[in-house]
Amino acid sequence: MPAQGVAVTLLLFAAVLALFNGSMSLPFQALLSGSSDGQSFAIEQAVLWHIRLPRVVLAILVGGSLAYAGAAIQGLFRNPLAEPGLIGVASGSALAVGLYIVFLDGVLSGYWALYGLNLFAFAGGCIASFLVLKVVRHWAAGSVTVLLLVGLAFNSITMSGNGLLTFISDDQQLRTMTFWTMGSLGRSEWGSVVASATLMIPALFWLRRYGVALNLMQLGERETEYSGFDVRRIQRNVIVASAVLVGAAVAAAGIIGFVGLIVPHLVRLVWGANHRTLLPLSFLLGGALLVLADTGARTLISPAELPVGVVTSLLGGPFFLWLLISQFRKNRL
Repeated sequence: MPAQGVAVTLLLFAAVLALFNGSMSLPFQALLSGSSDGQSFAIEQAVLWHIRLPRVVLAILVGGSLAYAGAAIQGLFRNPLAEPGLIGVASGSALAVGLYIVFLDGVLSGYWALYGLNLFAFAGGCIASFLVLKVVRHWAAGSVTVLLLVGLAFNSITMSGNGLLTFISDDQQLRTMTFWTMGSLGRSEWGSVVASATLMIPALFWLRRYGVALNLMQLGERETEYSGFDVRRIQRNVIVASAVLVGAAVAAAGIIGFVGLIVPHLVRLVWGANHRTLLPLSFLLGGALLVLADTGARTLISPAELPVGVVTSLLGGPFFLWLLISQFRKNRL
């Protein structure tokens, strides 16, 4: 079976598993055949179409976008450790979201209220991306160690900023900021799906155009320029598109770490580093991973629910340690 077939099969399996499992189990065959009695059938249909399905769709969009952006950023930095959460991009978005929640939530209305959170998250991620790229390019000559240290410094600064915002926020703002900090898909609804999709889908197609350029970037900036590509333009556009994806994901579900690190690396190990296939496969498998992680978050301690960011961190922490050790053995750190 081709790689795309495997990825699509895994995504469909994860989606079906998530739709029919949870604190309230839904009868798969009865819902399809309509054989349930009238009242329970209406309740089960409402749970399926208005609670489970938007949550699964949003998980696919968020997980796929994080993995897609992770694959692009790793290709741009020529570094498998460059993940949106590790280098400060996600936390930059989270700080901007915190500023929006404390100072602007409830003030704006209409489209500004619908997309204001996404725009702030995008701006925060974009600023963090450009600052990291500038530091690494001009003062660190692409050093992996410096990249991680810069990311650590950015994360520390943004955590301090979020801590200050938490200190001055009221009870409602505090609950909302806790939701964003730990990551959750518990507020998924069709409105948030539409708002996220209108930003993510154009950014996905835009970034897809740079698959060949990202392949050439693995040879070095000079070789890429010799091939007729504008390196500065590639860097700017890839960072902007990645910031849109990460910002929209943070606005929809808060900080969900390690998806952008784990998935592209696994795809690269199994199917190679050609970005024309790496990017779409990362989207499909990133979506499948987050759907499975969210299903686990909903069912492990049911009827209570774990923040999905905790589940992905439990998976991603050991994987990141293994990746660091493997890079150390290759003398890349």
